[in-house]
Amino acid sequence: MNESNKAALISQLKSELQGRPDITDLNDDQVLSLATDALELKIEWARANSPEAYRILAALNFKDRRYIAEAVYESIRGLGVLGQVISDPDVTEVMINGYQDIFVEKAGRLFKLVNQFESQRELEIIITKFVSDAGRKVDESEPIVDTRLEDGSRVNVVMPPVALNGPIVTVRRFPKEAMTVDKLIAYGSITPEVADVLRILVESKYNIFVSGGTGSGKTTFLNALSNFIPHDERIITIEDSAELQIRNIDNIVRLETKNAGPDGTGAISIRDLIKSALRMRPERIVVGEVRGGEALDMLQAMNTGHDGSLSTGHANSTHDMLSRLETMVLTGADGLPLEAVRQQIASAVDIIIHLSRLRDKSRKTMEIVEVLDYDMEKRRININPLYEFKETARGTKNKVIGQLLRTKNPMKNTHKLENAGIERVI
Repeated sequence: MNESNKAALISQLKSELQGRPDITDLNDDQVLSLATDALELKIEWARANSPEAYRILAALNFKDRRYIAEAVYESIRGLGVLGQVISDPDVTEVMINGYQDIFVEKAGRLFKLVNQFESQRELEIIITKFVSDAGRKVDESEPIVDTRLEDGSRVNVVMPPVALNGPIVTVRRFPKEAMTVDKLIAYGSITPEVADVLRILVESKYNIFVSGGTGSGKTTFLNALSNFIPHDERIITIEDSAELQIRNIDNIVRLETKNAGPDGTGAISIRDLIKSALRMRPERIVVGEVRGGEALDMLQAMNTGHDGSLSTGHANSTHDMLSRLETMVLTGADGLPLEAVRQQIASAVDIIIHLSRLRDKSRKTMEIVEVLDYDMEKRRININPLYEFKETARGTKNKVIGQLLRTKNPMKNTHKLENAGIERVI
């Protein structure tokens, strides 16, 4: 059965069940059971009355039938079409451009769905439901909100009048199982040798920034890196919307920002949380992403006894990440001399790992560099590339073939390795 026929069947079953006078009296399990029974009755009816319809319905396997029943349930009690879409485990991103246009990403590629919401009003009701369930608010006075769904998926909502073609919803989904370094190796993002080096760097408490463009896998990579943090340390994570899946640490505190209330007060920012985290005796601080003035607080934390801290940032290259950090710090410390900012960055950040999404939609680690010192004569922060991605001649327009290779540059900042009692040369 194709997607169009599935959507029609879901809509038909939804209409039949919503017409039942007792539907509002049933609990969620009963509604799901009712949807399952309705589908089976539909198949039995087709067997007796319509050979052509039965031929189509009988081809549904167990997975298809479960998906349709859950989609009917979602359309009645859950998130409607959105709930149907995110029930597909292969979907990694959902983009809703108004109630009629829905795009999904699977295996790194975008597809437009035949599914659509019945009206803009239905989409607005669903948005209000999951935003309010997360303790947030969205309306014309606050048309932009970042939140998450119950399964941990990250959601960005933009409503009219800011969004001209109706409510816009972007959902970034994360795997139920946390990303591991072994999986990164299997995907070809890093090599076993690089994984071993990253383990040593994390255990030795190097401060690490993961940079990359949108969709390059920064949060996923950060999750994998967290697996190397020793189990007996106290970790504090700070995020706009909780996405990190750090599961191997017992002594962990998870903090999340809070938007302002209807009266414009009560907002709690990343900066506020970093300052509060410093009073919680953390051994490491993990900031999901720095975007603005909080970069200054993050760097100061790295410089004041919280070695081994991790964070991510949007950038197109390693040099771009350093430039963006300068800009972000300056927004949080107006009047601070640029030279002082660069010195602060050079002394706080030890390693930058740059990720990229390539032309074949694969995500690769492009570069691992160590940040050295600030060169006052050349007015720049010196970096030392340790690993670089090299594409081979076997690559094509549709397939990137290459590997992350060690440069000939020896690692220079080895004092943390020495402090950790590690004699290995990286």
